[in-house]
Amino acid sequence: MRNNTLGSLIWLRIARFTHQSNLLSNDFLKQFGITAAQFDVLNQVATYQPITQSQLATKVTVSEGGISRMLTRLEQEGYIQRKQDWKTKWITLTSKGEGKMHEVFDHQLTYQTSIFSECLTEDEQKTLYKLMTKLQKHTEIKLEK
Repeated sequence: MRNNTLGSLIWLRIARFTHQSNLLSNDFLKQFGITAAQFDVLNQVATYQPITQSQLATKVTVSEGGISRMLTRLEQEGYIQRKQDWKTKWITLTSKGEGKMHEVFDHQLTYQTSIFSECLTEDEQKTLYKLMTKLQKHTEIKLEK
């Protein structure tokens, strides 16, 4: 029997929850013809456009290697456009991409909210949010070093 630390058990729970949540989101988003990763990319572009490809890669759950393939797919589907400005690729939503976000955003927001509200009280959700924010800021600092 292995001796797991509390930290390692928490990490495993977070990793498993993230994986399971992504599976559920992918299943939910099938009705809209996109994946959870595509939703994440479109949402980040909608929020920060115009955004560079490298800025986008740091904000999304897609790997840096996967972001180029993801953007190619989204561009082929007409959801985004990339404009080259010397060495920088700027990404914006097309009108089709804006329409897709308008169609999907509220549904995905409601769906994700339900995952938490079905099993956690509002106080528990607030506590979890504070703790996850603290952890995320800590890991961001470690990544910057």
